[in-house]
Amino acid sequence: MSKATIAMPTEFSQYDALGLAELVRRKETSPPELLSWAIANAESVNPALNCIAHTHYEEAHAQIQAGLAPGTFRGVPFIVKDLGMDLAGTVTSSGSLAFKDHRAAVDGELVARYKRAGLVIFAKSTTPELGLAYSTESKAFGLTRNPWDLERSAGGSSGGSAAAVAGGIVPMAHASDGGGSIRIPASCTGVFGLKPSRGRMPFGPTVTERWLGLSTAHAVTRSVRDSAALLDATCGIEPGSRYTAPPPPDGGYLEALKRAPGPLRVALMLKPASGSDVDPVCIAAARDTARLCESLGHHVEEAAPALDSDALGHGFLAAIMTSVAQVLRDRGVERGRPVSADEVETMTWIYADQGRGYTALAIADGNAAFQAGALAMSGFLTRFDVLLTPSIARPPAFLGTIGLSPADLDEYGRQVRTYSPFTAIANMTGQPSMSVPLSWTAEGLPVGSMFTGRYGDEATLLMLAAQLEKARPWAHKRPPHSGG
Repeated sequence: MSKATIAMPTEFSQYDALGLAELVRRKETSPPELLSWAIANAESVNPALNCIAHTHYEEAHAQIQAGLAPGTFRGVPFIVKDLGMDLAGTVTSSGSLAFKDHRAAVDGELVARYKRAGLVIFAKSTTPELGLAYSTESKAFGLTRNPWDLERSAGGSSGGSAAAVAGGIVPMAHASDGGGSIRIPASCTGVFGLKPSRGRMPFGPTVTERWLGLSTAHAVTRSVRDSAALLDATCGIEPGSRYTAPPPPDGGYLEALKRAPGPLRVALMLKPASGSDVDPVCIAAARDTARLCESLGHHVEEAAPALDSDALGHGFLAAIMTSVAQVLRDRGVERGRPVSADEVETMTWIYADQGRGYTALAIADGNAAFQAGALAMSGFLTRFDVLLTPSIARPPAFLGTIGLSPADLDEYGRQVRTYSPFTAIANMTGQPSMSVPLSWTAEGLPVGSMFTGRYGDEATLLMLAAQLEKARPWAHKRPPHSGG
């Protein structure tokens, strides 16, 4: 093989994760060389972005030396979120001082599946405390900055992963989503983010669901095909699961991308069920995406499902606040002393306090609201194939406006209620949903468009995303603060 055919480290940033894995398979590079490249990226970019919470360089080298599994992504460097992801022997601090010494005894099930796919885990990304905010800011790790504008948020709660991908450290990274935490950061940073259906992804071995089923996990990626291939490699039932999503399509999600989605019936919804305002730039982006869909042969019609926003909102808060109260209580028991107010963010403490006041009836009512919402969405999506909305209601927020320790609680509440009024619907109804980076503002900030599909039908969303990616590519768009 001539020297000219071998990919050099400076060229690795041109490849997505499947492309890097192909270089390894062709022996044009090696896992140690890719790891060194990713570490160099992290050391170069992270001082500006602050998207890395923990580094696990020695563990990553040891993983390679022990022999990598011959999976789809063998040798590709990977970052997991510092929340709900146990990597044996390492700290998962959940963005919190209260968990700063919480060390995992064994690999979590999703980590184990990542390793079986051949991924090399070398760091954990930043997250707001317990994943509770739409911006990645914390007492424990500070402010994570958006590579498109360092004064703006990269979103939350998977903002560290999204900043790492947009900033060129890695082509894809793990993310999780309990109310929009994959799709919000994807929109803020101009990357692709898919939230799978409820029951599609594992959470074990200690639990099989989080936030009463609101939360799930997957990734933010630069390319659609990486998202599809990673879903193939990691989805599926785990021991103890109370439910599982319908099976993937024959041949898997990556294979499905070879097919066009066919003419789709697209519902365009520009006003959230809550009735809150949406910035004109986000409405314009969604309308532009609708026109792009029409140019590809899809039928678009303005329509919205009939949802009880108040009941859903009350149920959402009940599920999250009682979960926070439980997590802080259990952490105190685990370490032998209660968690104190000075160890957590202002809003985390308030959530826990309010969570302790909820009754069992409130949780039952919330669950009933989620079921009613799922039935309403299911009925709506017999008329349409997908629902198109803005991903978020405003361009990326300025840092310091929606963090968990606000100076003004009333203003914080207003900002949070109006920032992401579309995303949580899919968490409450269990449906797959994705943010696609198709638009940028005049100031150069990304604005995502969100598509939500039928329960269990990630395939249609991914096929549509691949079609949109081909029609309006985004991988070449790189922010001013990036490496690789």
